[in-house]
Amino acid sequence: MIIFPDGKRAEAVIFDFDGVIVDTEPLHYAAFQRTLEPLGLHFSWQEYIDTYIGFDDRDAFRHAFASKGLPLEPAQLIRLIEQKAGYFLEVIGSGVPAYPGVLELITYLHTNKFPLAICSGALRSDIDPILDMLGISGLFDVIVTAEDVATSKPDPECYVLAFQRLQSAFENSFSIDTAIAIEDTPAGISAAKGAGLRVCAVTNSYPADKLGQATFVTESLVSFVPTE
Repeated sequence: MIIFPDGKRAEAVIFDFDGVIVDTEPLHYAAFQRTLEPLGLHFSWQEYIDTYIGFDDRDAFRHAFASKGLPLEPAQLIRLIEQKAGYFLEVIGSGVPAYPGVLELITYLHTNKFPLAICSGALRSDIDPILDMLGISGLFDVIVTAEDVATSKPDPECYVLAFQRLQSAFENSFSIDTAIAIEDTPAGISAAKGAGLRVCAVTNSYPADKLGQATFVTESLVSFVPTE
């Protein structure tokens, strides 16, 4: 068991990906800009933090077009998502840093047979290469990505699905009360809480005062790695 600061034990853990496991948000931002700048639809880093960081790629492109009053046809949206995914693979080529303590925590949980999931608004094609780079590919029992749901965070659909699949994989050996989500954004927190999960928020992307909806907030996952 892992005991979190709220005093509760966690028997299953669902990790967000971008901003929790790896610092990929600047890389996603760069890929978006390379895709949108030729169309005159680029936006600032501050706009990305304030608005786009909680979206999956579909909703990010939809918002970028809507903010300029432009139509976005389904076929064009598909092309933009594919183009951005290609740019993202290019920018991660030099490596992606993991946040302090997270690889040790994931390895400990897997070694001790904790049910583990990823619940992310990223594409599976964005996630798998990074898991391989970090040497943690195969440590997660369930991975839910943008392709698996119709609506992105803050809608709880992704967390409902991740919990259901994880619980099914372990034959209902744990309950919603003993599962916890680890998030870094207000949208992610809302999604996890909407699914009935407790939420540990990490101040990787936002300051603590922006993460007040979480069950508890921490500056790092390092302290959750057991020393014995």
